[in-house]
Amino acid sequence: MERVKQYLNQIETEITRRSFIGHPAELYDPLNYMMLLGGKRLRPLYLLLANEAVGGNPEEVMHAALAIEVFHNFTLMHDDIMDNAPKRRGQDSVYVRWGVPTAILSGDLMLVEAYKLICETETPKLKSVLALFSKTAAEVCEGQQLDMNFESQSAIDTNEYVEMIRLKTAVLLAAALKMGAMLGEADDTLAQGLYDYGIHIGIGFQLMDDILDIYGDEKMVGKRPGGDILSDKKTFLLLKTIELANSAQKEMLNQWLGKTTDEPDEKIAAIKSLMDDLQIRNIALEKSHFYFETADHILDGLDIAQDKKDLLRTYTLWLKARIS
Repeated sequence: MERVKQYLNQIETEITRRSFIGHPAELYDPLNYMMLLGGKRLRPLYLLLANEAVGGNPEEVMHAALAIEVFHNFTLMHDDIMDNAPKRRGQDSVYVRWGVPTAILSGDLMLVEAYKLICETETPKLKSVLALFSKTAAEVCEGQQLDMNFESQSAIDTNEYVEMIRLKTAVLLAAALKMGAMLGEADDTLAQGLYDYGIHIGIGFQLMDDILDIYGDEKMVGKRPGGDILSDKKTFLLLKTIELANSAQKEMLNQWLGKTTDEPDEKIAAIKSLMDDLQIRNIALEKSHFYFETADHILDGLDIAQDKKDLLRTYTLWLKARIS
């Protein structure tokens, strides 16, 4: 993990050093605020790791790594508005501090800044990299729209949910890996293999986050458990609960879904108890592990030096171990 820590430190240093400056200040200040809120930085990290794995020079692709992180934070800034989420990483969301109009406009500017960062990367493959980035950006928007559509749809199955998180979450992680490989002059087969690796990691990671929202420790995940339950969010866990519940359990579940209560702990406890009865946590864990294990098999088959595979695998296993 020492190499991983080194890259993470470099990413944080670059984010801190590279502030966004312009006029009017209230348009640019939210960008710096958002970027300095922290986060796992896993997407730029995977870009650097992939670049090293194929024989590239990660020092030369830092702009692209930062672009991926800026784009990710742009999506979070707008997600907070759409989800009416007042907190982000324990601090006020941008729209709470600056208002919705400024948050929308600053988010738009973050997208522009992400493209500018990619264009600062010295590479003969700039056109291909921009095409990948644009395709990915569109898919993330498609995933977010599907997620919002789910709020008003009653008949959703877990396969539809997995496809939604593939778009909303996994494709950006996969694109980071593929972009790192492309910038390291990897051939198309290897770059695509790393993309497929990232898709499976991204799905496994989101399923794990769904589990952590209900069963995680507040100190570890940084938020009060049960938020998805209180908002009736159609995660894999809730959809599986609906699928497996008998008629009496469905009746009880329906009494809580859509209900706001002055006793949020009561709602969380009731639905969590039902999930426990149906072994939903274990089912979700098994599903998450399936994607991580499939990713591992994909990595085994790639034409990459073993020590580079081990470096990628070490960080991925750490992600998986957060809940195992």
